Amino acid sequence: MRPLNIVHVCDHLGWEGSRMHGVKRLFAWMIPRFDRTRFRVSLVSLRRKDLSQDTLEQLGIDVSYLARHKFDPATFPALLKLLREKEADVVHMHGYGATTFGRLCAWRMGIPSILHEHANHTDTPWFQKAADRLLAPHTDLAIAVSESTAEFTTRARLMPAERTKVVYLGAPLDEFARVRSRDEVAAARHALGIPDGTFAVGTVTRLMPAKGNQYLIEAVPHVIARHPHARFYIAGEGELQPELEAQVRTLGLGDAVRFVGFQRDVAAVLSAFDLVVFPSLVEGTPLTAFEALAMGKPIVATDADGLLDILTDRHDALIVPKRDAARLAGGISTLIEDPALAAALGAEASRTGARYDIAAFVRKMEQLYVLLHETSRASGRTSVLSADLEFLSSGAAPGGPPA
Repeated sequence: MRPLNIVHVCDHLGWEGSRMHGVKRLFAWMIPRFDRTRFRVSLVSLRRKDLSQDTLEQLGIDVSYLARHKFDPATFPALLKLLREKEADVVHMHGYGATTFGRLCAWRMGIPSILHEHANHTDTPWFQKAADRLLAPHTDLAIAVSESTAEFTTRARLMPAERTKVVYLGAPLDEFARVRSRDEVAAARHALGIPDGTFAVGTVTRLMPAKGNQYLIEAVPHVIARHPHARFYIAGEGELQPELEAQVRTLGLGDAVRFVGFQRDVAAVLSAFDLVVFPSLVEGTPLTAFEALAMGKPIVATDADGLLDILTDRHDALIVPKRDAARLAGGISTLIEDPALAAALGAEASRTGARYDIAAFVRKMEQLYVLLHETSRASGRTSVLSADLEFLSSGAAPGGPPA
């Protein structure tokens, strides 16, 4: 038998010129890890070709670009033609446009379709609800990255609860869980300009409102008043960078906060930090949290919904309320003042992170693709309702330490 042709469809791969992060990074981790003797996995973006310095094509991933705008009805025939050319066996979709046009195509072709939701967006516009209501009966399964995202998928995206499953992502443990030498860590700190004797508090993030970085900057004066040797490093890029830099100047923080920009080697950057912070307001389950866990970093995080799915307060992280700079500063100061607690949280973080391997996620998808390919068409998409899908939730216990 030939390998199954699996086509992932996404709305876009980031904003104009965006580099390797977010959904693009997920595809970079995920697609090369499929068994190529059994699966031929490709990707379709509904938007224009990715012109950034970091592309998926560099990794040998087959990417097609339809170059269609958000509401272009010609997306449907263009995508249908491409899926037929690829002899698609399963369509796996990410994003509103992708899940609308992709499910229409899968319905037309009579092949299995998977809706993958990556965040709790609270609600959807009326026209998306109309599309979702029409297409829900023609969707084999919805995958959500967290419990709150699953609730959004059933309530706002109108997928039946029995067809909605929480499947956690993860990080490449071979890259992030390995032990790093003192020389490697020293080199990483030097590359970021971290002076000797500095306690480095860092985050790897996108500079956008939902990430809550304005509250992290607001917390900085409280921390350095108690710990003058602490410095803060924000790795990432995004639309809020000018505003956040202005906030640093307004607070007179000088060199206490450094924006170190986009970093290709996230593992090296995380290794340079003594403490990792996630000040998020809203999350699915951020890839950087899986990375920090795998590396065994002491973590201070907010109680944003997706973070609570994978972090447990005083077990593998300190959890503080979101939108509360004072409490965020308090959590950071606590771990600076209590190295034993920081070390204990880091050790438990490593154990938690070991349960979230992106390779394990890929194996689950392989099993799901085979199941749907073998049964969906013959059963009129009802096979998933009677199948044993426990394998999708195996290996990662949500919301706390393993039993």
